[in-house]
Amino acid sequence: MLRVHFSGLDLARLRMATRPDALWETVLSFHRLRDKQGELVYGEWRSETRTRLNGETRLLAPLIPLRGYFPDFLTPAEGIIGADTAMEALRATPGARLGTEIGRLAAGRPLLPGWIHDLADGGSRALDRLIGALRAYHRAAIAPYWQHIQARIEADRATRGRALLDGGADGLLASLPPTMRWRSPVLEVDYPVDRDLFLGGRGLLLLPSFFCRRTPVTFFSPELTPVLVYPVEHTPACAPPRPLRQPPTVAARTGSLSKLVGQTRSAVLQGVGGGCTTSELARRVGVSLASASQHATVLREAGLLLTLRQGGAVLHTLTPLGAALLRGGAPVERMNESSVELAGAASGASGVR
Repeated sequence: MLRVHFSGLDLARLRMATRPDALWETVLSFHRLRDKQGELVYGEWRSETRTRLNGETRLLAPLIPLRGYFPDFLTPAEGIIGADTAMEALRATPGARLGTEIGRLAAGRPLLPGWIHDLADGGSRALDRLIGALRAYHRAAIAPYWQHIQARIEADRATRGRALLDGGADGLLASLPPTMRWRSPVLEVDYPVDRDLFLGGRGLLLLPSFFCRRTPVTFFSPELTPVLVYPVEHTPACAPPRPLRQPPTVAARTGSLSKLVGQTRSAVLQGVGGGCTTSELARRVGVSLASASQHATVLREAGLLLTLRQGGAVLHTLTPLGAALLRGGAPVERMNESSVELAGAASGASGVR
């Protein structure tokens, strides 16, 4: 068990990440690629991803073992901004930190390839090799599914946001998945080892993750800003869709969008906003509960809404495509000012230790 100890100041500084973290998803998906668990959710993704890989698994496996410690520097805070920015932050990792963290990895795995020892010595060619492999793996495993990953994270954020509005920090912490239990002032987390994490007034960044599975993850170094990565809720319906190899035909687009014709469904799409239950949606739009449920189902089938169960109710949120339709444009990955500030606060978090 991991015990996260909060003070009053830590509760005031509790926050949610604004979007998925590109490198956290990259590293954790590398675990999912090899562990063969969660086949209903990850099975097709594994098959599709493997067809696009070209030796990256062999290269990265010694640095990201299937279980246990992997270096903190692999998941810099800039991952929340995007993959390219995160790769540049990784490239700027001080040589002393590379040596320390790879030395910790080598203590449990003495037979590391020579290029990783070169990396520990700060070799620029070894660092280029690592970044090249991570970029290639990210393009194969993460980039084709980014909109789906983002939609799942947004749905989880909507759930936590409602809990925060209804019950404050206590309500937010109590709403987390069953692997985490809030017993004020300690958050108990199912964990591979026994640890205590004292926040010491620094607060905690909660980072929902699509590829985190079962138990949450945190960093090894107590000097880094506290981050807790936890799994979003998964059902077989949460599996990433197969990436489109070519744009949909006019007929396919017309078939999906024709379901949206009419003022009522447009009003439903707008009424969902930042997330709402079916009963709230019915009140906002001025339709019956059954009608609101029916319209939400059509919008979900068209890929414009996500629906998650929260206790006895269901919570609807917009997908990136749904939000883009309301904006009148294509989905765009964009950071707002608060996201940049948040990314700067979450310096250097990393994996299970």
